[in-house]
Amino acid sequence: MLSNETISLIHLNLIQGVGVKTLQFLIKVFGSAENALRATPEELRKIERLPSAVCERLIHKQVGCPLARELELIDEYGCQIVTLYDPGYPPLLKEIGTPPALLYVRGELTPEDALSIALVGSRQAKDYGRRVSYQLSYQLAQRGVTVISGFAKGIDTCAHRGALDAGGRTIAVMGSGLSLIYPAENRELAEKIAESGALISEFPMGMKPMADNFPRRNRIISGLTLGTVVVEASNRSGALITARLAGEQGREVFAVPGEIFSELSTGTHKLIDSGAKLINTVDDLFEALPRHALNQSFIPSSPPLPADTETELPHEPSVAKREPESASSQAPPEKEDAAPVIPLPQLTPDEKTVFDAIEVPSSHIDTIVRATQLPIGQVSSVLLMLELKGIVQQLPGKQFAQNI
Repeated sequence: MLSNETISLIHLNLIQGVGVKTLQFLIKVFGSAENALRATPEELRKIERLPSAVCERLIHKQVGCPLARELELIDEYGCQIVTLYDPGYPPLLKEIGTPPALLYVRGELTPEDALSIALVGSRQAKDYGRRVSYQLSYQLAQRGVTVISGFAKGIDTCAHRGALDAGGRTIAVMGSGLSLIYPAENRELAEKIAESGALISEFPMGMKPMADNFPRRNRIISGLTLGTVVVEASNRSGALITARLAGEQGREVFAVPGEIFSELSTGTHKLIDSGAKLINTVDDLFEALPRHALNQSFIPSSPPLPADTETELPHEPSVAKREPESASSQAPPEKEDAAPVIPLPQLTPDEKTVFDAIEVPSSHIDTIVRATQLPIGQVSSVLLMLELKGIVQQLPGKQFAQNI
């Protein structure tokens, strides 16, 4: 049940032209959101710092969506409202210069989310960037770190999927209201995130994903976290805005080196030149994070694998030779000094079927289709997911090889 003050904050947030600073200024002047809404026209017009256009909108309560409809949508989509004045408001976000006065939340925010890292990058990510984002997110989630990203195509989507596949938490910060899933093809992903983490937004429920929303959203992505990792980004990428905001907020900024001939490496390499910490392994992140945060919050979810297998990020893909039987049936090495066997990530039935159909040294996609008896579109989709999980590599000529 929403309190009267929370409903008043929602109402103020609906009034066109009332931004974060104006809303907080009104609460400071009148003592509460309820009092600000009840203020008379004379009281509002006496405030010198209040622009006349905003003053008139407050007087006439000009809202983009009726309050009653907004409350219906909040209930319909099972959202919580967390205000800046609630004890459950994320403490790191409260520290930034302009924290949102309220957050719409689908899912759950937990105290453990204080140990969090943002992964951001290009929407037009290449295979290299998608694989890095997925694997880095997977490894962070395995160690109990909440992965934050912006739910966009490319790097963001792979970051969310990596955390979910590792059984960890991830939070998606939306550039629209929570009744509108953008991009639409991520609807299923949104449901999974809401079950194992949270979808959050500062925008009213029916707000469309307008271009101006995304720079505002970026300050929340960086503000929720101890640090921001940029995986792939051009010089004009919005991910660089997130990195800049992270630096202004006093948070760590990291960048993953990319291919030197790729346009999507220009932004990340520029960040490194400007002082961002270069990331080669997950351990690079932990070494740079505040020690007190790690001491209080960081508990590995499972014993880490040796550094040369579990924490290294991919640079140039390589194909390892492998015996025909599936990895799940391999016997452990007999010799004590043998290299450790890296277990496969959790696979769906279709993923396991397609993976097992790939012969050594490689198989054409048509051969895989014939072996699995699955539609070619479904096989293509599954192969992409196996690439993102780092266990399949695409070769020239639509050939695919197991990469373990």
